Amino acid sequence: MISSSPSAVAVSAEQLGKVAGATLATAVVAGAATAVYARYYELTNFTVRHEALPVLPAGTPDFRILHISDMHMIPGQRTKRDFIHSLAALEPNLVINTGDNLSHMSGLPALMDALDPLFDFPGVYVPGSNCYFAPGKKNPFRYLVGPSKKPESEKVATLPTQEMHDAFDNRGWVDLINRYETLSIDGLRLEFSGVDDPHIGYDKHPGFAPTAFDTEPAPLVRLGVAHAPYLRTLNRFVADGAQAIFAGHTHGGQVCLPGGRALVSNCDLPPARAKGLSYQGGVPVHVSAGLGTSRYAQVRLFCPPEAIVVTLTSR
Repeated sequence: MISSSPSAVAVSAEQLGKVAGATLATAVVAGAATAVYARYYELTNFTVRHEALPVLPAGTPDFRILHISDMHMIPGQRTKRDFIHSLAALEPNLVINTGDNLSHMSGLPALMDALDPLFDFPGVYVPGSNCYFAPGKKNPFRYLVGPSKKPESEKVATLPTQEMHDAFDNRGWVDLINRYETLSIDGLRLEFSGVDDPHIGYDKHPGFAPTAFDTEPAPLVRLGVAHAPYLRTLNRFVADGAQAIFAGHTHGGQVCLPGGRALVSNCDLPPARAKGLSYQGGVPVHVSAGLGTSRYAQVRLFCPPEAIVVTLTSR
């Protein structure tokens, strides 16, 4: 028969307490370190990602698209501004901006300063909700149960939307706000179907002209462009005949598990497709993780901000 003395029991309890205390301290330190990393390092760890899409007619030269999205500009973001300036060295054939450009009522001068070198290249754009409405404070855990709600305009400050779009237009970029448009760039005929932000129900699909340019001598590619990649939007682009689709909105999940696995997409797109290349009905869909965050949620984890060079190649 084995018995334990009171002192032995006391020692065991004391040891367990020390282990528990050490574990809790380690967890607190690890959590604090993760928060600092997410707030002060990864938030400005800007990257350039490269993708290739074989969608051009055979024999067509490669065509480089710089895809930028979700800049959420705030006055004073010099690191972001310098990174966006550096993207001009990539010399894209076309810039596609998929919206959510502002995160502050006074952010337009900072945005135009950041984009200044990119206006030297042909560009197209669509807006997101944060091109219309200033962001508000939200419980971040709300995103785990579904997409964010459409803002009530009478309760949320509006942004200088028209002034921003006029500035884009004056620098030569083409709006695709519920519009069909064509551009000829470097020998390639591009046909666009663009929509206003599906996340707030502003989208009205213009479709593509069925045969208008099929007999043109220049090679042709048809692109769908939207801010939020809702499945209804992707399916409509596919049905209309898009050969590739560009979107943003998701922030790639923004706070992800190790390896970049997203927990949310802030729309009905599966989180596994919240960043990068996937397919809808056989059509490539390219979703950007974006360059910024809401001014009230300035943190990223295992999901660095990005710009993407998408090279269209021949089939």
